[in-house]
Amino acid sequence: MSIVNFENNGIRFDLQLIGSWIEPGARVLDLGCGEGDLLRYLKKHKQVDGTGIEKDEDQVARGIARGLSVLQGDINREILDFPEQHFDCVVLSRTLQQVFDPDQLLRSMLRIGKTGIISFPNFSHWQVRLQLLVGGYAPVTRQLPYQWYDTPNIRVITLKDFERFAFEVGFEVIRSAAVNTRNQDQAGKLVTLLPNLRATYGIFQIKSLNRSERP
Repeated sequence: MSIVNFENNGIRFDLQLIGSWIEPGARVLDLGCGEGDLLRYLKKHKQVDGTGIEKDEDQVARGIARGLSVLQGDINREILDFPEQHFDCVVLSRTLQQVFDPDQLLRSMLRIGKTGIISFPNFSHWQVRLQLLVGGYAPVTRQLPYQWYDTPNIRVITLKDFERFAFEVGFEVIRSAAVNTRNQDQAGKLVTLLPNLRATYGIFQIKSLNRSERP
């Protein structure tokens, strides 16, 4: 594993890593932004022009109270209102596993943004595999803390799954990172050896391929 050191900014390790991939002054849309932790971080450290979309009204209110531009609504619908290439980057953090039509949402992200950054919990992590193999029950971990009957997750995604998916639907993976987090996700490490087995989260930056480049 490779240790990545970030300042203690009070936000999750994966969000700080995502933030390191975004250029200063960029126009950013954060889908499912919650209270706006990433947007506030980017506004402070990268001086971005940021907008968020969040379904939960209480979290929207808290984001607005922090001085952020946050819209309340369904990301699948609200994203359709933006013009093509309006943003430099569109972020979908820890939400892909809850999306009914990921193909369509990612295409919408790359219609309105030059690039997209997606992160999700890795369902192929060794702890998940071990719980299912030994216990025979649906796994419950720190990254996947729900029981099968109350989980918002409707997709089972691994790092390998996403890589194959991106290739099949015609997205180019610009860069990727497999990470393990600790201390309530405030710190973490990059996983380079057997990432599909050892990483708790995957982070991918993608862009659209030209028609001539598509498989």
